[in-house]
Parts: sequence; C-alpha cells; structure tokens
Amino acid sequence: MKLSEVKSILPSLEDVAFQLENGTFIPEHFHVTEIGTVTKHFIDCGGTIRKEQVVNFQLWDANDYQHRLKPMKLMRIITLSEEKLSIEDNEIEVEFQGETIGKYNLGFNGKNFVLQNKKTACLASDNCGSSPKANIGSNQPSNASSCAPNSGCC
Repeated sequence: MKLSEVKSILPSLEDVAFQLENGTFIPEHFHVTEIGTVTKHFIDCGGTIRKEQVVNFQLWDANDYQHRLKPMKLMRIITLSEEKLSIEDNEIEVEFQGETIGKYNLGFNGKNFVLQNKKTACLASDNCGSSPKANIGSNQPSNASSCAPNSGCC
C-alpha cells in the first residue's frame, strides 16, 4: 500500500486500527513514533545493484492507555512528514515490536489496516539457478553447475 492510499482512506475512518494477519490487534493505545523514508542500497547474490525506498511507519505499544490516535491526527503527522522530509509516495513498511522488531507490508481490509508478513526471497534466482522450491529437502542446488564455486552465484 502506498502513502497516497493511506491518505485517501483516513478521512473515511472513525478510528485508526492496525491488526496482524492472524487477526490480533495492535493495542488501541499505540503511538506512531516515526514516519520517514528508508532507503536500502544493496547488491544481490547475483551481482545486481539495487535500491529500494519505502515510507516507514513505526508503531509502539506505549502503555499509555488514555492515548487513541484519531485518523486526522495521523493525517497531520503524515502531512508534516511529507513537508519536512520531502517524503515521496512510496510503498509503506511498518515496524512493530513483537518478540523482535518486525517489518510488515501494509494492507487494508475495508475497516482496519493490516500488517502483512514480509518474506525473504532470492532476487537473483535467474542468475544462480535457485527457485523457491528447488532446494526443499535437498542439500544440493537444483542446477549444480550454475552454483558452482566462482560461478557468480551466492
């Protein structure tokens, strides 16, 4: 979900609620402690240089039981972030503290924002012969010659 989508949804809401994919709600007294841009500049295992940029929302269970973030307050925080930080209309990544800090994609189910689990993946599977299911149950790559030492694969 992009930032512009969140901004278009907020005016129609009475309350701002976030829930995990399993249905568990983030406590309603959460705080949005940060909104910003996170840039990741990296090289994948196939040697391709990549750059990703997301809008980051950090949610915090503050134990401030009187606090309730209303939609227009969140809109003001977003607007201020856009003005002061020149935030672009990128996909949103949400950070929330569970056992460790989790990073989630953001969705909307018609009533609540949903923190969608993120997954890791090989971005260079076409370069190193891996595929999501190729190595399950095997210690050998699906195409041993493409992942041989010095082949350019990770």
